[in-house]
Amino acid sequence: MIHPVCRRLRGAGLAISPSPVRLPLLLLLSTSLTFWLAAVARPAAAQSDGSPVLHRIAQTGVLRIAHRESSVPFSFVADGKPHGYAVDLCLRVADALRGALALPALKVEFVPVTPASRIAAIVDGKADLECGSTTNNRERREQVAFTIPHYIAGSRMLVKTGSGIRKLGDLRGKTVVSTAGTTSLAVVRQINGSGAMQIRVVEARDHAEAFAMVEQDKADAFVMDDVLLYGLRANSRNPASYTVTSELLTIEPYAIMLSKQDAEFKRLVDKTLVSAIYSLDTQKLYKKWFQSPIPPHGVNLDIPMSYLLRDAFKFPSDKVAD
Repeated sequence: MIHPVCRRLRGAGLAISPSPVRLPLLLLLSTSLTFWLAAVARPAAAQSDGSPVLHRIAQTGVLRIAHRESSVPFSFVADGKPHGYAVDLCLRVADALRGALALPALKVEFVPVTPASRIAAIVDGKADLECGSTTNNRERREQVAFTIPHYIAGSRMLVKTGSGIRKLGDLRGKTVVSTAGTTSLAVVRQINGSGAMQIRVVEARDHAEAFAMVEQDKADAFVMDDVLLYGLRANSRNPASYTVTSELLTIEPYAIMLSKQDAEFKRLVDKTLVSAIYSLDTQKLYKKWFQSPIPPHGVNLDIPMSYLLRDAFKFPSDKVAD
């Protein structure tokens, strides 16, 4: 009669004779095999018990990605679908989750957000990742977490080419628009804090609305991150009619935003994005979105990678200078 332990080991592909001398060893191997088999058979949901986000994804089979509508080329809608550099990076995270959670059929659900609603979408659990053009700064880190930066922008002004506005001093008595919920809006208000400049500050719902205000002469200047201004100008009816000024107002490290309450999920996202940088996948995506024709009009923004971003990619980290 075959000992039950031997029968079990043979079932696992191990042929061992059940001699009395070997029985203690067999019992030890049987115990180890039990744990090994349990680990292999353990469901994905159980593997994510330490992470609320991973547990929910494992249970529902859905990753929720918050996206923007007009943050070209990071996150925008064209042909009714979200596109962009940040969106593509978040889809890399979705691929990593399919493997980590053994969920090949994992679905992605896109959640539209605005600059004003994006932080709440993460804090309230309406989205797992916010994939757009969001700056990692100290104030926001009190509510949410950020992974490593995927772009480093600078805040500048977009004006009509014939306006004569080229520097901050030229804004005296002018109307300046920026987008609600952005660091650029805070900068404009800080500049106008003493009232000496007599600037009229206007909030727009999103970047497209702010650009339209300059286009329609409802505002003299649109203060925003330069790459977004270049994108809006490139996709306008007459790009030559608009100028992005050279004076740099701030430095803005963009990063994907996620829950501050889930360190395990953040580790997976960080690892995925670091791997994408070292495999040069991120650099290829940069060329796709910043140095090649992109939707909706096939315009090439032709923005080379800055030395700040190249240096950041050498030693990827979520630590930024505030």
